[in-house]
Amino acid sequence: MPELKLETERLLLALPQPEQAQQAPLFLEHNRAHFSPWAPPAAEGLYTEAYWTAQIASIQDAFNNGSAVRLWLWAKDDPSHLIGTVGFSQVFRGPFCSCMLGYQLDQRFEGKGIMREALQAAIRYMFVEQKLHRIGANYRPENVRSGRLLTSLGFTIEGFAKNYLFIDGAWRDHVLTSITNDMFRPEWLAAPPPTTNETAYSDRANYKQKF
Repeated sequence: MPELKLETERLLLALPQPEQAQQAPLFLEHNRAHFSPWAPPAAEGLYTEAYWTAQIASIQDAFNNGSAVRLWLWAKDDPSHLIGTVGFSQVFRGPFCSCMLGYQLDQRFEGKGIMREALQAAIRYMFVEQKLHRIGANYRPENVRSGRLLTSLGFTIEGFAKNYLFIDGAWRDHVLTSITNDMFRPEWLAAPPPTTNETAYSDRANYKQKF
């Protein structure tokens, strides 16, 4: 199984491993009401360990084939409980070199700068090591907290999508945002994605973004 681990001052971000499957249903069940206004209809079995055992295998496969990077968040002072997720899906290479960002955080950890800290590290990884040019992130206009977070990270509003996603029982409008990599190089268009976190580029030390 591939491993990817990113560390921040307070957090460990990592690809989930099979032995951690039981953590996801606990995390989601605890935050069921908290996430419901922002989440699509629950997949069958979402709150079961069996579902997440299969999902972790898919997450690992997606990382191996370069189509997605999905990280689970753990607090360094209590690494036994899942507290959030950060996911980069729809990863495209070639002239697009782009992906989409999504994230969730346990309601007990909101208001502490935890997700901002996690996203700084994760975006840095996607720009410097995965060599992407653009990251998109969309949110419901009612989700003011998420809008503020993305703005603080440098995401800019690109537009407004009517009836964009079926969420919380209806088609919901979304604000469309993105951030681009100022250090992107044309030769990166043909670069293969890394398969482990051992890859280290000289660009990391000189990265000019605020990440």
